[in-house]
Amino acid sequence: MEAHPASGGSGTAAADRLLREATAALGASGVPTPQVDAELLLAWATDTSRGAVQARALTGGAIAPEHVERFRHAVARRTTREPLQHITGEAHFRALTLSVGPGVFVPRPETEGVVQFGIDALRATAVPAPVAVDLGSGSGAIAIAMDTEVPNAVVYAVERSPEALPWTRRNVDAHGGTVRLVEGDLADALPELDGTVSVVVSNPPYVPDDMVPVDPEVRDHDPALALYGGADGLDAVRALTETAWRLLVPGGLLVIEHAEQQGVGVRDVLARRGFRSPETHVDLTGRDRTTTATR
Repeated sequence: MEAHPASGGSGTAAADRLLREATAALGASGVPTPQVDAELLLAWATDTSRGAVQARALTGGAIAPEHVERFRHAVARRTTREPLQHITGEAHFRALTLSVGPGVFVPRPETEGVVQFGIDALRATAVPAPVAVDLGSGSGAIAIAMDTEVPNAVVYAVERSPEALPWTRRNVDAHGGTVRLVEGDLADALPELDGTVSVVVSNPPYVPDDMVPVDPEVRDHDPALALYGGADGLDAVRALTETAWRLLVPGGLLVIEHAEQQGVGVRDVLARRGFRSPETHVDLTGRDRTTTATR
């Protein structure tokens, strides 16, 4: 973007002009939400909020030179389709602000609805300190949401990736550190908890190996370990189903996120293992997103 100093002084620039230029550049690069991204990047560059940026643009406010430079550098990175969250270093999930970056899967808005099933089940149990497990925790989003929204729960987060684990640990520590983080594979995790867990939630890798995502943000930046789930995308689902079967108490709930076309396949995996009442639920866009079943 070309510099356009505003009347506020040498090197400053008008917020509305900066946003127009950035929106045009991001749109030309194929970014799906160029105006939103421009506003969020300017909020990050100025250490303010998106609302404050919008207000400054409406009133013709000026942006200080050091913030202009920071913003333009961030926009240049975003035009390469580097994820917005990698540039700002954070992702918002329910009431949480999580640290993210290369090596960890960026939590998606649709997962906010997935974890709600686990939270509701934990709140409904009569156990004074119900145990919950997040298999394949990544950023820790699911585990930390359950931990912070159901304070009496005892929550475990299982993650095996050496690249993702530092992010999980950082986020657990930032939000009070009460989640019990375990380095391990979802296929054989936590044998010491067999038969004691009330809720198991997982957002496993579920993209079929030959279905490479179109979006560069996903294809080029999300870790393959968190994306691909074998020929039909259900290898991790099969593994975590076995783990959940031994972990859960009778009547315990398993919650799995999956792609919209996988509901039938996930329900079949669960029914074959003996889970009761497998049911698939839609997300806010009307797409099949979550399957639940009872031990």
